[in-house]
Amino acid sequence: MRLKIYLIALFISLAAVNGFSQEIKSVKITDLEKTIRESKTALIISFWATFCKPCIAEIPYFQQEVKKHQSDSVQLILVSLDLKDYFPAKIKSFATKMKVNAPIVWLDETNADYFCPKIDASWSGAIPSSLFINNKTGYRKFYEEQLSEEKLQSEIVSMLK
Repeated sequence: MRLKIYLIALFISLAAVNGFSQEIKSVKITDLEKTIRESKTALIISFWATFCKPCIAEIPYFQQEVKKHQSDSVQLILVSLDLKDYFPAKIKSFATKMKVNAPIVWLDETNADYFCPKIDASWSGAIPSSLFINNKTGYRKFYEEQLSEEKLQSEIVSMLK
């Protein structure tokens, strides 16, 4: 029961983050799996790192597209795969500099062979990667590549059908 309350509080705090200064929370893959499983809204989870140029290029248009779909309750969570030394200071500094207002969590896992298949069986661990989930419709799609703005727009529309 305590874990459930903690996870609900974690998700609410992630969803409620406003502005460009935010606390970067550490999560385990089991926490992320639970968030995915219990999501009541369309959810995009973007796996990225501060040193990944294609990842950084995606973040602004991911935020813009999600904002356009606020009325559809589309949520975005940015999951940092940065090294432990980057948590939390360097990730937070990056978020402030880039004006990231989407919730960011840092995945506290070191074994990609363990956590990658929990997200998608095909995931080699390459980033950027994105998971699109809509539990209401059973929609689930995973991409292990940088998405263009057009592909992102199309994927959100498909996810909401």
